[in-house]
Amino acid sequence: MPPKKKKNTRRTFALVSLGCPKNLVDSERMAGLLELDGYRMSPEPDGVDLVVVNTCGFIGDARDESYAVIKEMLRLKKRGRVGRVVVTGCLAERDREKLFEQFPEIDQLIGVFARDEIATSQKGVLPIIQEQQGEKGDSPHLPERALFRPAPSCPLPDTERRRITLPHLAYLKIAEGCNRLCSFCSIPSMRGPYASKPIDVVAAEAEYLAADGVRELVLIAQDTTFYGLDTAGSPQLATLLRRLEQIDGLAWIRLMYLYPAHITDELIETIASSKKIVPYLDIPLQHINDEVLRRMRRRVGTHETEELLDRLRGGIDLLVLRTTLMAGFPGETEEQFEELLDFVRRRRFERLGAFAFCNEPGTPAAELDGQLPEEVKQARRDRLMAAQQEIAFEWNASRVGHRFDVMIDRCISAEENAYVGRSHADAPEVDCAIYVTGENLAPGRIVSCEIVAVNGYDLVGVAE
Repeated sequence: MPPKKKKNTRRTFALVSLGCPKNLVDSERMAGLLELDGYRMSPEPDGVDLVVVNTCGFIGDARDESYAVIKEMLRLKKRGRVGRVVVTGCLAERDREKLFEQFPEIDQLIGVFARDEIATSQKGVLPIIQEQQGEKGDSPHLPERALFRPAPSCPLPDTERRRITLPHLAYLKIAEGCNRLCSFCSIPSMRGPYASKPIDVVAAEAEYLAADGVRELVLIAQDTTFYGLDTAGSPQLATLLRRLEQIDGLAWIRLMYLYPAHITDELIETIASSKKIVPYLDIPLQHINDEVLRRMRRRVGTHETEELLDRLRGGIDLLVLRTTLMAGFPGETEEQFEELLDFVRRRRFERLGAFAFCNEPGTPAAELDGQLPEEVKQARRDRLMAAQQEIAFEWNASRVGHRFDVMIDRCISAEENAYVGRSHADAPEVDCAIYVTGENLAPGRIVSCEIVAVNGYDLVGVAE
């Protein structure tokens, strides 16, 4: 008789990562630590020993999605289809007692700054964990299976990640937390004060990612332009970029989440003269009216915003600007909204997202007078997006007949010589795509493409 095959006793886990790329980096770190501890990652939760739900708590829609996923995982657990269900991330940090009250079946709740203990906390040492709980307002009502830590003075390391992005793409978190205290935002209460990673640490992580095949590196933080102010007393993003540009293997370096303050002439010159930093800047502006910006506590007014946009357009060739705007902030008048709408039509951002003000409990904006009806907020948001659609379609049409470098992201399996890629104008996940026809292309390769057609927000190109 042939020998019996040994049963595979290796523990398995599944990961559900919700929210922004900053949360994704945390998810990849937790996945890497679990794999180092002997777990094997499964693409689906059905049948695994452990499910980790890394939640988002930023706005109401994100919280609703997080709650829905938790319910789904607990239903699988009740049916015996999964073992333990662990909930972590921003929603865990925000709604500690509430989560346990609503979902007592959760096996463990892990806060943002306890993520590196994801593997050790599965080994039955929960009484010790309870004794070591952090200093950030921990409740005596939390059960022993809750694990929270205070925000560290230096960000946690993001090494030994199990990347779940495209092999040639990686996000690199250069800082944690935020000092801005915008009146509508709850992020500082969940992520703590701003803390920059040392330049040497960021560079070492980037070198590791490049050696692992990463071609496009996307720098992220809650506020990227604040980088270094907390440690060096002055903005250090330009210095960091010059260091990263020296790393072999990296082809594109992309900047996301730049607060409009602290975009210095040095930074503009560094971007403009670089061969690797793509001319694409994501700068969430939120509004243009001075009074609305004051109530938002943005600390940047109309004049500073307009002057910044002039400097950027004049200083960086082929610049693509992405911004995010908010409609229906408390007290926003129709006249103030029309000023914002005119700003969009006049400035013609290549990329723009808009959302209706969401009344976040616990934020100063939730207590402001002048709260607007939901239908008014949504109608204003829709008007912004309608104006932007016209601008985006016109800009797409202007690109037909021109050549651009395109990063190939994936093959289209059902078609021959067909691929999906992005130009420097397209950040992963949030922007548009370029459908490419060409021979012998591969993900991670940058090819010159002639744009031959427009397909809504997307483009069609032919590789050289």
